[in-house]
Amino acid sequence: MHSPPLFRFTTVTGYFLQDDPATDPDTFDYVNSNFGLIEKQYDEHLGVEQTDSQWQRFDAHIKRQNASKSKKLKVLFLGRHGEGVHNVAERKYGSKKWNEYWSLQDGDEDGSWVDARLTEQGRCQAKVAHAAWEQQIKTGIPSPESYYVSPLNRCLETAQITFQGLAIPGTDPFKPTIKELLRETMGQHTCDRRSTASEIADEYPEYRFEAGFSEEDKLWDREVRESDEHRTERLRGLLNDIFAHDESTYISLTAHSGAITSILEVLGHRRFALATGAVIPVLVLVERGVPSQLESQELA
Repeated sequence: MHSPPLFRFTTVTGYFLQDDPATDPDTFDYVNSNFGLIEKQYDEHLGVEQTDSQWQRFDAHIKRQNASKSKKLKVLFLGRHGEGVHNVAERKYGSKKWNEYWSLQDGDEDGSWVDARLTEQGRCQAKVAHAAWEQQIKTGIPSPESYYVSPLNRCLETAQITFQGLAIPGTDPFKPTIKELLRETMGQHTCDRRSTASEIADEYPEYRFEAGFSEEDKLWDREVRESDEHRTERLRGLLNDIFAHDESTYISLTAHSGAITSILEVLGHRRFALATGAVIPVLVLVERGVPSQLESQELA
């Protein structure tokens, strides 16, 4: 059995406001800023018209850069799920009591948060994302060519509300691929224990499972909470898997705050906390690495 190829990831800055240290994550509004796309001119002759939108010029620039290089530029649209019932419960009890006791329970008198579902506010946030995509489509945003989603319900529903029925390929019906490793920090917290594959398939019959997706959740452990370092290596493995098998330039991933934090770290992007329901695009240079060199770096 061969190991998956290893890649080097480098965030290419200067294209999105979110990678600018001057941009404050706490106040940034992705909806009213074209997802953060920076208005700019490009040096090369792209064969685009002056009337083309900024997104169309950006897309032409990416195609030009990718035409003659073994290194490839990819654009990842990372979306965080909308508010879940567990987010409400943590605010209710406070983070200390939540982490020490309530997160380990199945719920309280207000309901269950096992494989936490969206609140009505969370669904509204996903509808905001849907409307934001609709607006960006009108301005020529390159459509995602692949869609991946965490197996946890709050992401499954967020992705469906966000993308179902948009005027772009692959969204009517919406058929994302469910990736086991795209989930939130694993272990102990019951909100992060997924449903069975059968339950997911019953609720989201159009969704595709990646090969080898198990019926039961084999990754969640009631006794052990995953470390941030382990989570980051897990997400590194996920990205290696995606780029080893997917040639798409524009890729959508619907995930969680912890997962996105780790993805940004792997990509070399600065820390940028997303509010529930928010989206961040990242331009990434992907280079096929030399396994021995990368392994020695990771072991150092």
